[in-house]
Amino acid sequence: MKSNSANSLFLFMVSEQELKSRLHCSNTLPSRAAISHPSATLNDSGTSKSYASKSDISNPYFTHHSDNPGLVLISKPLNGDNYSAWRKAMTLALNAKNKLGFVNGTIKAPSEETHPDYYATWSHCNDMVHSWIVNTLNPEISDSVIYYTTAHEVWEDLHEQFSQSNAPRIFEIQREIAYH
Repeated sequence: MKSNSANSLFLFMVSEQELKSRLHCSNTLPSRAAISHPSATLNDSGTSKSYASKSDISNPYFTHHSDNPGLVLISKPLNGDNYSAWRKAMTLALNAKNKLGFVNGTIKAPSEETHPDYYATWSHCNDMVHSWIVNTLNPEISDSVIYYTTAHEVWEDLHEQFSQSNAPRIFEIQREIAYH
């Protein structure tokens, strides 16, 4: 019987080559340690000296084959009045996908000029996170942040707009003025 369970386990294992073929990111990416502790492992140009395979699911640049820009991470969109609950739900969702660093500013863009491959990988993941945020906003709010370059800028703008106790009321007044 042990051989049957071993065979079953084998059927569920995915080869590294198959996993690599499903991923969209480049072949080598900064390791989790390099991203978490940039001062210890990044060189002067901002890229990591140590790299991990793109199949390392703990790497923030890892994208699962089901990740796409149209994905909606949480069910209740930000409407101006529910910022605290929205932020908490988004933080949980982004952390579960290991992408929180793109919004809190701990994962910064590498130099596009000196490291175009690493920049392309960062840009791919940043744009994905940016899309996920925009997908959880009501249309009026979405229109105000869609043109930011980074997910971090969007996150910070939403925080500035809605984290203050009177922000929902300000948003409501602005909306009323816009429709009159």
